[in-house]
Amino acid sequence: MIPPSGDGSLGDLRRLLQSVDGQGYRAYKRAKGAWRGDDFTLHIDHVQGDPFATPSKLRLCLSPDVHGIPDEAWSTAARRIGSCDFLLRTFKRACEALPRVGGSGKSGLVLVSVDSPIVVERAGCSIDAEGLTLRFRVGLPAAGRRCLGRSAADLLTQHLPRAFETVRWGHVDQELAWSWIRTTEDQDHLQACLADHGLVAFVRDGSILPRKSGVSSDPLAGALPFEGPPELRVTLGTLHHGEVEGMGIPAGVTVVTGGGFHGKTTLLEALQFGVFPHAPGDGREWTVTVADAVKVRSEDGRAVSGVDLRPFIHDLPLARDTVSFSTADASGSTSLAADIMEALEAGTSLLLMDEDTCATNLMVRDARMQELVERETITPLIDRVQELLELGVSTILVTGGGGDYLDVADTVLLMEEYRARLVTESARRVAAQHPTGRRIGEPDHPLRATHRIPRPESFDPRRRDGKIAIKTRGADAIQFGGAELELGAVEQLADYGQTRAIGALLAELQSRCDGTKRVGELVHDAVRRAREEGLIAIEPSPELAMPRPQELAKALNRLRSLRILP
Repeated sequence: MIPPSGDGSLGDLRRLLQSVDGQGYRAYKRAKGAWRGDDFTLHIDHVQGDPFATPSKLRLCLSPDVHGIPDEAWSTAARRIGSCDFLLRTFKRACEALPRVGGSGKSGLVLVSVDSPIVVERAGCSIDAEGLTLRFRVGLPAAGRRCLGRSAADLLTQHLPRAFETVRWGHVDQELAWSWIRTTEDQDHLQACLADHGLVAFVRDGSILPRKSGVSSDPLAGALPFEGPPELRVTLGTLHHGEVEGMGIPAGVTVVTGGGFHGKTTLLEALQFGVFPHAPGDGREWTVTVADAVKVRSEDGRAVSGVDLRPFIHDLPLARDTVSFSTADASGSTSLAADIMEALEAGTSLLLMDEDTCATNLMVRDARMQELVERETITPLIDRVQELLELGVSTILVTGGGGDYLDVADTVLLMEEYRARLVTESARRVAAQHPTGRRIGEPDHPLRATHRIPRPESFDPRRRDGKIAIKTRGADAIQFGGAELELGAVEQLADYGQTRAIGALLAELQSRCDGTKRVGELVHDAVRRAREEGLIAIEPSPELAMPRPQELAKALNRLRSLRILP
């Protein structure tokens, strides 16, 4: 007898699906529930209402005696993340190889969310003492808006169980699995060791940093391996791979320069994503940056809410105050100043900058302009980088034309054909031989992190009609309530799932924001809870990937609904 709704054997599910063949699509709703296979349970948690809608949510559960994954493969947080990442990628490849069941809309799609080479916690896979869980989506087959029940039965009870087999420990490539786990743990270990060596970043010699294109995660075929300068070569110990050698970038002010197309920006991009572990074979798996590094840039037109810009922008015309500056349409210099101050507020020990994306007038003002413009409202960054260092914040700046920064740089790297040369002493000689004549400014306002308290209504995800609307639009935009939140300039978002998680976390901030908690406290607490309780506790979605507090703060700061308490 077929159960009237979910909960039964896999054979029951097959008979149920066959029985709805040709019926209206909503007949699939009867499949919701738990279905037991020989040694696994398939949960259908949500059934799509339409073949063109977001595919249905499914969950596979395997008990420890069935999956066979040894405890030591997930005994630490880093190992657990590495194991889950490997298993999710293995499962995704198996699903992609399944026979495609055709039909209308999203019929037959099996969607396993792992969209980048970074290794982070994802809602799609979890492992604990209770067992292994895989979460994914399936487009239930349809012809028009009628069930293709027999095709659905084949997909869910015959094809998918073959993919399930691939994640059992006895069936995986265990040597490759351990490589994944140990590499992830070693990257985490190296990142934790950087400060002990006085470093903010490390790039192993032989790393492949260039990508096929600016938006590609694939290494560029035939790319020259990275080679660091002998003077900066350090040897760091790992837990599983012995000693690794490469370039250690010391704390301080580092200028990266060189001719066009020689790898300056490529190095910076590798460093900005070095806050995350990378999958083995990516080429950048031994490029490691301090965990709280923040890439800052200008962003014309972004919203700014209640930021104290006085360390950089002050004494505006018409006596406009910048102690709590707000605008719906920031300029290049204003947005860059806000990005720096917001990074300090969220917590960072390293700022990453590329002159190509930074407003020149906030970066430097040369001697001629100092002489010509007597009343200046901007204190350029060049006059504050040493103050940042006193706050424990280093700077890495890529520049091809900002020679004034040679006066304040502690380390100068020259990139030539993706190889780095240390030219600090040469840079100092050049600076001495060709003085710029610019005066070092004496800022009136101290540079320090300021902390804002948001109003709870800032995080209301409801539209005007009262309905909650949180929808990710690609990797860099979120519909949040009635507004579109643009995240294209949040350059350290490395995975679509992180964007999806940020939307869910922003909505959660409404309940956490009580008129006393500061921005930094809110974002760190929200991410901490997601790590402790699991992403699935934030939103029951298989697409989520763990963001950092720094990216959550950047999203929060771009909300046009953000309001700050006085």
